[in-house]
Amino acid sequence: MNTPSSTPQHSPKSLFPNLSHTNQKAIFAFCLLLCLTPLISPTAALFLGLAIAQVTGHPFLSYNYKATHILLQFSVVGLGFGMNLHSAIMAGKQGFMFTVVSIFFTFIIGYLMGQWLHIEKKTAYLISCGTAICGGSAIAAISPVIKAEEKQISVALGCVFILNSLALFLFPLVGHALHLSQTQFGLWCAIAIHDTSSVVGAASKYGAHALEVATTVKLARALWIIPVAFISTVIFKNRSGKINIPYFIGLFLLATVTSTYTPFVRMISPYLVMAAKAGLSSTLFLIGAGLSRNVLASVGVRPLLQGVLLWILISVGALYVVTHLA
Repeated sequence: MNTPSSTPQHSPKSLFPNLSHTNQKAIFAFCLLLCLTPLISPTAALFLGLAIAQVTGHPFLSYNYKATHILLQFSVVGLGFGMNLHSAIMAGKQGFMFTVVSIFFTFIIGYLMGQWLHIEKKTAYLISCGTAICGGSAIAAISPVIKAEEKQISVALGCVFILNSLALFLFPLVGHALHLSQTQFGLWCAIAIHDTSSVVGAASKYGAHALEVATTVKLARALWIIPVAFISTVIFKNRSGKINIPYFIGLFLLATVTSTYTPFVRMISPYLVMAAKAGLSSTLFLIGAGLSRNVLASVGVRPLLQGVLLWILISVGALYVVTHLA
């Protein structure tokens, strides 16, 4: 059974094919270390990674997915030390119904689009899962359950990562243009942006309360991986697939509780949050660095079209809800 290990593993092409592997590693390491400093914002880190992917190539591409997965979990838990439990609970309650309705409609629309565009069933399903729940993490959790092949996983991951890159840049611009409140923007990010990394990156650029709302609602949304995985075993008639439960969400809640009720933890929480934000920038740099021209080309027109149309519908629908009903 194939399992997702990374974004598509093609040999990365660069604009400098004669660049030595040692120099390639040195440039990559320098850029990664730069992302650990306050000089580089999450958005800038993503675009720096994209530039590295096109110019020099990624010298450690086979380790990229695992590294981003670990760094993202570390960053999310670290951000929990900067949040208040009572505010987080309120945000989670406010986003619950939005989450349920949006997940349901995303799957319905994703299925219809897959049929309309004649996309292979498992590929269309994985793209819908990534859009509905939490991007690459959902695809990684659901793909072994439905026994997806490496190509199907790669196409879905590539599609989601491309749209994440656009969202990180576009959402703050739209939010400011429409004068969305911190709460409205946080809810919109959590519903309409695929990956937790890009949700946190966009929300942190908008404001502290937007970050709190977006992170809490997105992590609550990520828990839907579990029921969706069980439903997937029925749809695809596979009761032996292993379900990956996102245990790090429990650590995020523990960090939020200790930060709320423990004076000592509150004293050091600014430093932990600073480290978490550095980890987030590094995560986004690695995601960008994994998007080589080969990866972008491997996605294909029809799956990308499904992902784009589904993303636009969910984004516009969620924006209407948070501006009129939230």
